[in-house]
Amino acid sequence: MNIDQQLLSIIVCPACHGELSPAPDGVEELVCQGCGNAYPVRDDIPVLLVDEARKPA
Repeated sequence: MNIDQQLLSIIVCPACHGELSPAPDGVEELVCQGCGNAYPVRDDIPVLLVDEARKPA
């Protein structure tokens, strides 16, 4: 995943406005540190739609 660090510093979770960080296991996702939603990254573009998010277990 190749996302600009400046972009990562300004985008937030659309559900709770928590901080997003890359998934620790190398999966192409950004994980919210607040609610735990995982948003997919497709072609290095974050898909920040709540309907597309994988919910925490």
